[in-house]
Amino acid sequence: MPATLPDAARVHPIILPDGTPHTGTVHLGGVVDHPRFEVGDYTYASDFDPPPPEGWAARLAPYLFAFSTETLRIGRFCQIAHGVRFITASANHATSGASTYPFAVFDPGAMEAYQPDTRDTRVGNDVWLGHGALICPGADIGSGVIVGAGAVVRGAVPDYAVVSGNPARVVRMRFAPGEVARLLALSWWDWPAARIAAAAAALQSADIAELERHAP
Repeated sequence: MPATLPDAARVHPIILPDGTPHTGTVHLGGVVDHPRFEVGDYTYASDFDPPPPEGWAARLAPYLFAFSTETLRIGRFCQIAHGVRFITASANHATSGASTYPFAVFDPGAMEAYQPDTRDTRVGNDVWLGHGALICPGADIGSGVIVGAGAVVRGAVPDYAVVSGNPARVVRMRFAPGEVARLLALSWWDWPAARIAAAAAALQSADIAELERHAP
């Protein structure tokens, strides 16, 4: 039977058997209101000590400010576990001088102009970020990636890779190159909600041909 997708507009998408919402899990699109933080529908984050709704952006990306130059972009249907942190480019210090001390950040008049690193951080679609993963400035994580618990991610991660460790390295690929190309061509995360729900069984299997039969 087709699955039922959660309401993308619902802040707490998980409803427990007793009918109460699980307040430790939120759809980020419903709680993040930040000019430099973009997040797609159905992407959720979980925390054992959840902040108030307005505090999720700062919890996940504590160095991302409204006046930052960089942007944090997270796609649709991503799953973000407890303890994940995005260390965005605004956290970096200049390293070309004799000292790395950030003198400018203590001068309100110079603070906004001081940003030696301006790289964006990007997370694709359907990415699982495991417990305590640390995403470093400028990371570019492809779609379908699994990031292991405690991994420290730098640079580019190919679509449908599994990475772990510090620094994070590719442990294996989830699918063969031709299958990855077919999955990216499908881009199922962009389908209408009803079609995604109807394809839930195929999405939970490794039968790409069956998933292709559900494509628009």
